[in-house]
Amino acid sequence: MSDHARLTPEEIALVADDKFFRAKAAITPKVRAMLEAVHDALKQELAGVPLIAPPGFDPDKCQYVKGEHLEDFPYQYLDFPKHFEGDNKFTFRTLFWWGHHVVFALILEGDGLRSYKQNLINRYGRIADRDLDLCLSPTPWEWKWGQGYTLSLSRDRKSEVAAVLSNRPFFKLARFISLDDPIIRQGRLSQAGQEALRAVLPVIARDLPGPRS
Repeated sequence: MSDHARLTPEEIALVADDKFFRAKAAITPKVRAMLEAVHDALKQELAGVPLIAPPGFDPDKCQYVKGEHLEDFPYQYLDFPKHFEGDNKFTFRTLFWWGHHVVFALILEGDGLRSYKQNLINRYGRIADRDLDLCLSPTPWEWKWGQGYTLSLSRDRKSEVAAVLSNRPFFKLARFISLDDPIIRQGRLSQAGQEALRAVLPVIARDLPGPRS
């Protein structure tokens, strides 16, 4: 038997650990419930807000997805709002990535991209210093966080953000939350999602929404 077909003692211990698998089975529906609460909060935040949306956009469309292999780690996510049609992408994704972090990400590509970029720069004062990052990878499906992957949207980086943004065929703004953050421990993920969407609304709203309590 080759070494590739033989389990190490450490691997056998993991496979035999029924507590882990029972815990995973119990946690998965809890994460789904968290995403459902985020969905409710996002619907509330978007109510009555006119958006610069692509043709065929359905404001009620959403999607829940669960998988096991995002770089070998389980994941669950919500897309709301959700629009993927041809080259057009207009979605706000809430990704719970086991072993990594939670991400709230606005992904934009195709129709309206020029307007979204202009809004980001022209309304930068409304967006900066709100725990948002511009994702730098050449694909919208990279979810890592940190140096080389993300650029913080701080108030003093407007010119740098504009330069990075200028020739990109899409862009993604994201808020990252560590799994050990008090937001997770205290069950405030839906509130954090609402705040993240509110922070990026100046990019996609036709008119700037007023302050919300």
